[in-house]
Amino acid sequence: MRRISVCCFTGQAANTNRRKKKQIQESKPSTENRMEQPQMTNNGNGAGNSETVGDSMGNSNSSNSKTNIIVNHDFSQGLQSWHPNSCEGFVVSSDSDNPGLLARLVGGYAVVSNRKESWQGLEQDITARVSPCVTYSVSAIVGVSGHIQGSAEVIATVKLEQQGSGTQYLRVGKTSTSKGKWNKLEGTFSLSTIPDRVFFYLEGPSPGVNLLIKSVVICNPDCSKPKDSFCGSAAKDDENLIVNPNFEDGSNNWSGRGCKIAVQNSAADGKIVPQSGKVFAVATGRTQNWHGIQQEITGRVQRKLAYEVTAVVRIYGNNVTSADVRATLWVKNPDNREQYIGIANLQAKDSEWVQLQGKFLLNGSPNKIVVYLEGPPPGTDLLVNSFTLKHATKVPPSPLPIIENPAFGVNILQNSNLSDATNGWFPLGNCSLNVATGSPHVLPPMARESLGVHESLSGRCIAVTKRTQTWMGPAQMITDKVKLFLTYQISAWVKIVPGAASGPQNVNVALGVDNNWVNGGQVEINDDRWHEIGGSFRIEKQPSKVMVYIQGPAGGVDFMVAGLQIFAVDRVARFKHLRRHADKIRKRDVTLKFTGGDSSSLHGTFVKVRQTQNSFPLGTCISRTNIDNEDFVDFFVKNFNWAVFGNELKWYWTESQQGNLNYKDADDLVELCRAHNIDMRGHCIFWDVDGTVQPWIKSLNKDDLMKAVQNRITDLLTRYKGKFKHYDVNNEMLHGSFYQDRLGKDIRPYMFKTANQLDPFAALFVNDYHVEDGCDTRSTPERYIEQVLDLQERGAAVGGIGIQGHIDSPVGPVVCSALDGLGILGLPIWFTELDVSSTNEYIRAEDLEVMLREAFAHPSVEGVMLWGFWELFMSRENSHLVEAEGEVNEAGRRLLALKKEWLSHASGEIDESGEFGFRGFHGSYRVEVVGLSKKVTKTFVVEKGDGDTPLVLNIDLSSS
Repeated sequence: MRRISVCCFTGQAANTNRRKKKQIQESKPSTENRMEQPQMTNNGNGAGNSETVGDSMGNSNSSNSKTNIIVNHDFSQGLQSWHPNSCEGFVVSSDSDNPGLLARLVGGYAVVSNRKESWQGLEQDITARVSPCVTYSVSAIVGVSGHIQGSAEVIATVKLEQQGSGTQYLRVGKTSTSKGKWNKLEGTFSLSTIPDRVFFYLEGPSPGVNLLIKSVVICNPDCSKPKDSFCGSAAKDDENLIVNPNFEDGSNNWSGRGCKIAVQNSAADGKIVPQSGKVFAVATGRTQNWHGIQQEITGRVQRKLAYEVTAVVRIYGNNVTSADVRATLWVKNPDNREQYIGIANLQAKDSEWVQLQGKFLLNGSPNKIVVYLEGPPPGTDLLVNSFTLKHATKVPPSPLPIIENPAFGVNILQNSNLSDATNGWFPLGNCSLNVATGSPHVLPPMARESLGVHESLSGRCIAVTKRTQTWMGPAQMITDKVKLFLTYQISAWVKIVPGAASGPQNVNVALGVDNNWVNGGQVEINDDRWHEIGGSFRIEKQPSKVMVYIQGPAGGVDFMVAGLQIFAVDRVARFKHLRRHADKIRKRDVTLKFTGGDSSSLHGTFVKVRQTQNSFPLGTCISRTNIDNEDFVDFFVKNFNWAVFGNELKWYWTESQQGNLNYKDADDLVELCRAHNIDMRGHCIFWDVDGTVQPWIKSLNKDDLMKAVQNRITDLLTRYKGKFKHYDVNNEMLHGSFYQDRLGKDIRPYMFKTANQLDPFAALFVNDYHVEDGCDTRSTPERYIEQVLDLQERGAAVGGIGIQGHIDSPVGPVVCSALDGLGILGLPIWFTELDVSSTNEYIRAEDLEVMLREAFAHPSVEGVMLWGFWELFMSRENSHLVEAEGEVNEAGRRLLALKKEWLSHASGEIDESGEFGFRGFHGSYRVEVVGLSKKVTKTFVVEKGDGDTPLVLNIDLSSS
């Protein structure tokens, strides 16, 4: 089937009611199924210039150098080529005996009469005279007569008919006119492909009002842009693309999404009034969360441009005082795929107006685009005071933070060694602080790794007693000692007083930054030994108050703290250390032994060795919508050799409704990766967190759930056998237990064993988060090790350990400590979902470098997957490496610099033995021998091996 898709998006779609026009069918988003519609664009603001009768002779201001595609544009040949649409029409000539005012005009005009519907008018078939990707300008002189008071609206419309795809209508322009006046109606439109039939027609006045048409000109100026680009005039950056954004024109251009809408000047007996303007819109009669208010914006937004949505919203009714309100984009693609794009969300209130703001970007060219607001519970009205959609303002790059005297390694806490009793410390809450002895004299290992040689601890500690609440403990104010954008490491020894606790207790170093709680590290204690706490934090906005405190055990449980240190980390020094480690484990001595010629003639010949690709796996998350953006694909295939799918392989995506399988999106991604020789991780077969399980699965009884699990794993691994090198079998088992709770403890090893039987060549991973940062006692390295050992003891073929790596303010020794702990299992470790977040792209770049260098320098780590790289397509804000419209930022440049650093190059002369030696990273190489009669180029691969054993490779020059 031929598709009709847009070439340029610059205008507004028609909302005129027509006979036979297919209306939007409201249903729950997951089950919406609408007829495919052709996609069109226009620029029809059609302001219209009012002219008194006799001032205009009906000549449009089109240039004579442009061809008018309208036949009989001035009705000099009657109604030839024109057709009244379900109404009557005739032409009044200049010499006719018409007593009306308009008969005094020189020249003729058409009269469209007996109009019973506003959509009835005069049309002309222009199919054979329009071309794709041409922006056509429309100019018409129109008027009205008959029973009319005030003004009437006249609309220019393009109608497209495509067999099998229904009819689509495009508003090109509009103008208001009144009896006795001629007005000029103007607009533009453009199509990328031409459907079976294209009609131009004029419509709009109320039933019973005659439509008068003096002339119509449609010009076809040259189209200089390629057909796969947008060729209309782009909107100005500050132009609001929403029509009737303040509801001053009532509900025109707006509609209810599954509910009714009304425009009011007040509500709640006058207690709710507009924040601005005179009125607001109300989405009422809502029976589903997704019901709300919407506007179609097809033709007004361009692909690969970032847009910002701002809405002033409020809720009312049903005794709800606060509720989630979301801005969402619904798009229908040319292949009939429907997509929902979350733009923004916030908690709206019934007591005041709040501003909802967010951004979006379209990778492809949808046939239809609708923006809407949704979210509150059924029965609660959603109020909207204004709605703005503009091209997003480009944010200038972050400045490089200048940090004076960072004092790396210096403890910012006062009296940390307690030589002055508890001076500087105070109890948070009505607990008691006393100095005790018997604590360790050595620094905790993670601090020792950062600080190196350091004086011993004093052996004194703070004993915290008389605690009645979990948050009670020792505290200290550090507001004036913390520098913005510095990353601080936290280190301490903690201990539960023997006999005080019944069961495991969490101890946490926390920071109160104004009204925000920041986690500085925590540990679970179930014995009477001293335990290490390690963590980190960073502050990026100037606070008014910063307090550090130790808390966590249950009320009544006493604990002790020793050697608490907070110090800025020297990342540059750490990077030097990691380079040396990476040189040991990621490089190898190589000897190239040249043969095929007289060794004496080869002696002194110049060779140049260049590494073309490092073999260390470096991948990224991709999604189906991303691959519609050729700039995204270009960056992806150039810089990554592995991929993981964001959602497209997850069960809730492939089978959102029972028995309705959707593998099309995953198939498209697989095809892209295979075409570019990019290896893939399968994420994920199951996901054990309750909130990620689709409702139909939750509704199954035990037997039916087991059958569904069996069908899922069989369908997925049979379909993609041999295509995915890894699978995350059951995601986040440290944080969820949905399947185990319902099917018993054997279900987890069953999943691994079955997956291994169906695809024995895929490595099967556990995968979880917060394993590497010391801030979650549910997912410590120790607990992860216990989980893996338990799975292995019950026959699960665990082939790898996935550390997701959604991390803030990373500190190398803290991360490395987790890797060292997990490394004892002897399994490959991968960072599977790495992202770092900072408002400052230079700090973000540093964070990314920390994580990549720690991974690259650790012998147990065998690969890194980023959880995306493109702005607006990542799970966390301020974590992107490439701006929405394609500019690489400082974090992206840091990635590219590291990739360049991890390529080895060498040059020199062949020695008297016919050999050339160098030390290089594992991966693919090209060598050029340039001293012979002709230049000879060969390729070779340096594989991982015994670091102490040089790799000897024979390079046969005779075969060239």
